[in-house]
Amino acid sequence: MSSEREPVLRADARRNRDRIVTAAKECFASHGADVPVEEIARTAGVGVGTLYRRFPDRGALIRAVARDSFSRALVEARAAVEEEATAWQALVRFLRQSSELQLSVRLAMASPLARSIIKDDPSTEQSRRAMLGLLGDVVRMAQAEGSLRPDIGAGDVAMVFVLLLRQVPIPREESAQVAGERCLAIMLDGLRARSATPLPARPLSGADLGL
Repeated sequence: MSSEREPVLRADARRNRDRIVTAAKECFASHGADVPVEEIARTAGVGVGTLYRRFPDRGALIRAVARDSFSRALVEARAAVEEEATAWQALVRFLRQSSELQLSVRLAMASPLARSIIKDDPSTEQSRRAMLGLLGDVVRMAQAEGSLRPDIGAGDVAMVFVLLLRQVPIPREESAQVAGERCLAIMLDGLRARSATPLPARPLSGADLGL
């Protein structure tokens, strides 16, 4: 289990580190966690040697991306709850707009190495558990206001969202984006309180999914 703290860096070193993490996010989102480090360095505008000085191996870089993405996703989720007029609007905003959450989920699904790092890193685990707790709160608030169907739990929302992010190869990027938006709209419509079809068994929690 990794619990090391990140060292304090000079301003120029911090800028390089941040550029590398941002570039890694972009490359991981487009090509997966196995993208060559040379491509990440090129995207960041730094040399491969600079990348390795900041991140000695792929695991260290994945850990940094996971920490950053989960912590930013949690900030986005809290902002949605605080700023939106209803819990339903907060839920919709977060699921639609959080690219940080989408990247975190895709990393965990697509790469066994990333999944292991995310699971074993205390900092990431803390953010992940806080995220699930906040999702549970939003689900309960949306049900209390009558906007979210009463026969689901936070685990149901998380599971449907995870399934939605499983990438199916679609040749045209524009078509893939439209397909994702349409599937999310269908998912959200199925979560509304007015949905008529009863669901089998009981609502799922995060614990049911091992989250």
